[in-house]
Amino acid sequence: MILFSCGKNSNEIISEYHKKGQFNGTVLVMKNDHIISDTALGFSNFQTQEKLNIDTPFYIASLSKSFTATAIILLQQKGLLSFDDKASKYLPELPAYAKDITIRHLLTHTSGIWDYEKEMSGKKELKNQDVLNWLQQKKKLQFPSGSKFEYSNSGYIILSLIIEKTSGKSYAEFLNENIFVPLKMNNTKVYDESMPVIKNKALGYNQQRQPDDYSLLTTGDGGIYSTTKDLYKFDKALRNFSLINKNNTVLMYTPFKLSDKTLSNYGFGWYIDDSNNGQIVSHTGGLNGFRALFWRDLKNNKIVIALTNQGDAFQLNNFLNDIKKYLD
Repeated sequence: MILFSCGKNSNEIISEYHKKGQFNGTVLVMKNDHIISDTALGFSNFQTQEKLNIDTPFYIASLSKSFTATAIILLQQKGLLSFDDKASKYLPELPAYAKDITIRHLLTHTSGIWDYEKEMSGKKELKNQDVLNWLQQKKKLQFPSGSKFEYSNSGYIILSLIIEKTSGKSYAEFLNENIFVPLKMNNTKVYDESMPVIKNKALGYNQQRQPDDYSLLTTGDGGIYSTTKDLYKFDKALRNFSLINKNNTVLMYTPFKLSDKTLSNYGFGWYIDDSNNGQIVSHTGGLNGFRALFWRDLKNNKIVIALTNQGDAFQLNNFLNDIKKYLD
């Protein structure tokens, strides 16, 4: 673990991690609407020694779930669905055991739907339909819907399919038209079955700098490449309610109440921490050689966004804690 004195600023902290081989990527740190760090350190391709820059797209893995949840909320605001609708209303091909799960259950990871990642994440070019076929082979839910929080990538794939069925567009088209283009997120793109070219993207590597690039084709649970600057644009749009209205924003950051009346720590696409001074929402992502962090202190107007393509070389929690010490 790296420990820093309070005297070090965020750029010095980031530089120390890079020098010790523990960070290869991009970081954006903001406090009170002032960007205090916006830097790229290292290589997008270790073989060719091509350097990263702040516009290099990284695979953001599960940070994509925040975009999927936002897309569902936008459809609700258009009157095309309700959060308590049953998923089977839009996807009658769901297995019979899942016929009563709701969109709200899927958004909050309380559906009981099995997570495919434990069994299938190593399959290259895995598609949404492959996951749906795998779910058909299961006999029942893991637990009664609403009774427990259990993170499920499969649930967010189902949400992606609902977005497509409801909007009549592909997941990529809907996000592009309703989020990426309006917010001028020019370096953000969905990588799906169409296998689009993502210009100047970072390639994934493991801790030893051996190739470990992204190879799935699923959407909803992941699938998005983005940059720190574009994610900051997304943060600003959520804070000023230009995408989602205020009531739905509050709902998005409200922990789900389980059937035993206890609260989970997850809302619609965000982990929630109300324990300290104000509300903090965050999400991380990790797959193959990519790790991603999106930490947002809503009350005190601070964010930390970090993207890396060198896998577990990045000690994400230690890094965040050190940056937070500087921000306090």
